[in-house]
Amino acid sequence: MQHVNSGQEMPNNSSLQRLRTRVGKFHVAEKTLLIPNMAPFPCRLLAASFRAMGVNAVLMETYKGLHLGKQHTSGKECFPCQITLGDVLVHLQEEKERLGEAFRGENYAYFMPEAGGPCRFGMYNKLHRLVLDQFEDFQDVPIVYLSSENSYRTADIMAPEKASVFRKLSYTAIVVADILDRTVWRVRPYELRPGLTDQFMETALQAMENVIFESGTEPDYERIYNLLEDIVATTASFMDPDAPRRPRIGVVGEIYLRTHPDSNQNIIRQLEQCGAEVVDASLAEWINYVTFDRGRKLRHTWNRAWLGKDHETLRLTSKQLLANKIEDLYQKWRQGKAYNRALRHLDIQKDHSIGDIERQLQKDRLFNFDIGTEAALSIGGALEYVHEGFDGIVNVFPFTCMPSTVCASVLKPLLHEMRIPYLDAPYDGTMQGNREIALRTFVHQAKQHLRHRAAKTKTRQTHDSTNHDHQRRPS
Repeated sequence: MQHVNSGQEMPNNSSLQRLRTRVGKFHVAEKTLLIPNMAPFPCRLLAASFRAMGVNAVLMETYKGLHLGKQHTSGKECFPCQITLGDVLVHLQEEKERLGEAFRGENYAYFMPEAGGPCRFGMYNKLHRLVLDQFEDFQDVPIVYLSSENSYRTADIMAPEKASVFRKLSYTAIVVADILDRTVWRVRPYELRPGLTDQFMETALQAMENVIFESGTEPDYERIYNLLEDIVATTASFMDPDAPRRPRIGVVGEIYLRTHPDSNQNIIRQLEQCGAEVVDASLAEWINYVTFDRGRKLRHTWNRAWLGKDHETLRLTSKQLLANKIEDLYQKWRQGKAYNRALRHLDIQKDHSIGDIERQLQKDRLFNFDIGTEAALSIGGALEYVHEGFDGIVNVFPFTCMPSTVCASVLKPLLHEMRIPYLDAPYDGTMQGNREIALRTFVHQAKQHLRHRAAKTKTRQTHDSTNHDHQRRPS
């Protein structure tokens, strides 16, 4: 790679100008859209949704460029920033080597969304811009983003008539991917032959990608649901019906680390090998939260406008509130239909309701959605897992992640008091010497919790049966 600047120089006025002109919401129709591979199933179906709209979306290979990501960062950035930076640098370098003199940076666009609030994720695309500008051949690669601030509005990156279709299709694709993930996690610990679930799901996922891509700008959702139901029904047949139920572990935490197997050192598989059944928080949960939270903010704006008698703001906010409500109802409808198809054949874990999560937080004044960040979902989601009878909670996050540290400070003493096994799992790319021991100890505690819970249930059933017989006995 040919450098222009050293990696640690402070940005000058020219660099700051490029942050405004080369990081933005650009149309991607004529570009090769480079998508970071965060969560394997959802990202593959997201890329297929882009391709259905005519966008040449490519899911980049991940984790092979971590050394480059660390080389061009200071170490103060959170781990996903280093991973994604390394991914795009390696991919562009390989494209340059493949095409030679024909390589043109302007033919590509790097997709790096952002979120508001104190999380450093909102600054990834800015830092990535500064680093890409250090390479002469990569300076013309624009960075495209969508933002949680406007619920990931897509009309800014593609034609309006396609944007509306893409928004609905991509949401459905992510829900479907969540269900496929949860199907794997439900079946794999109990499969009749090791490896059968993973082998089948790779073929099934390719089939789902094809169906989504072939749907184009007129999606056939019924075809997608039918294929989803067939996949779940087939996968369910791989289970050993005589295998005893394992302790269920709920995973919460930072969205990238908990869904990216390479960076979390395949913690779900590791927990399964220790004897657990695992459920990770879904990607759709975050999208639902963004829509829900936007509605909360719009209601606050409406109330202030009402008190201030600001009629223009009232009119505009009322229109936005209606659109947000319609989107919220649409998401619930689509998600409900997909899960209902799957639940006909397999008792996968249903997704958490964002309203229920907020009520869990408000009930004990543990946290507040007004604070925001993923901590709100992690704390509330962990409590929902406990309410649903899970036997342990794992909090997965990048080392030094502020929202996840807040989450840990709330959950650790709370779950200890409730006698629910809890484990913090921070990652920064280094191997932890005692990691396997920690996981095995945690799962052992979860098994003890399951046995204790089963014993209490049996005692209660016996007591209820005795009382029932006593009531039926003639006086």
